Amino acid sequence: GERRIGVAVADGDGAMARALVTVRRGRSIDADATTLGAIVEAERADELVVGLPLEASGAEGPMAVAARAWASALGTRLRKPVTLRDERLTSHVAETRLGPMPRGRSGGPPTRSQRETYRSRIDREAAAIILQDELDTRAGTRSSMRRPIDPQETHR
Repeated sequence: GERRIGVAVADGDGAMARALVTVRRGRSIDADATTLGAIVEAERADELVVGLPLEASGAEGPMAVAARAWASALGTRLRKPVTLRDERLTSHVAETRLGPMPRGRSGGPPTRSQRETYRSRIDREAAAIILQDELDTRAGTRSSMRRPIDPQETHR
């Protein structure tokens, strides 16, 4: 995302994804690479799977173009292969799984802190959904997400 990056990792045998952390986007790709590089190293990740924010029609709009460029630059800096994965509807699925945003005191609107915490949880869960979808597809099992087209690409 433009503000936050949800991070998920696969278990040792690559069968299950789990939400790990949400990090704030840095001011530059180098800042993002430093932050994510530490996670990649700690988790011993071999590859990066990055969500591609396609438009509802499946077309690549400005957000997808920016995500593609960011993912390519990140892969180059971290010396890891990058797979792009359609992320349409993943935030919606994550919200469904996590339930509604908590209310503020006495049932009022949520505080800024509550909104940020919830959005961070959504981003982590969406990352896990994207990764699980990629793992399921590679394993030849039914994808967890329905898609009208298959826009997957791998950059190595």
